[in-house]
Amino acid sequence: MQYEGSCHCGNIAFRVETDAPIDDVVDCNCSLCRRRGGLLWFGPRAALSLNTDPAALATYQFNKHHLDHHYCRDCGIAPFSEGDDPRSGQRMVAVNVRCLPGVDLGGVKITAFDGAAL
Repeated sequence: MQYEGSCHCGNIAFRVETDAPIDDVVDCNCSLCRRRGGLLWFGPRAALSLNTDPAALATYQFNKHHLDHHYCRDCGIAPFSEGDDPRSGQRMVAVNVRCLPGVDLGGVKITAFDGAAL
């Protein structure tokens, strides 16, 4: 399946390709996720293709600096983060599914994750 996504103003546009529909997401309560309100789908970094200039991405890191939390310099929306999966060491992406209009948010299973405890 393919999903097109973007920040609010469109300066960051991307495509996510998955083997199955995105129907299971994570609601993290860490200090950042709690404030920005994203619902996250995790997958391999190769599943995301950036369709715009990478220079449009601003990046924020906090805590242990393991993840690059990307956001738009103009509209402030944070469409995805990337880093290394701590279990496998492979590159991974956490996509804010609120930035994917093709995902029916009413039909996704939301799993709480206690990121505040990390």
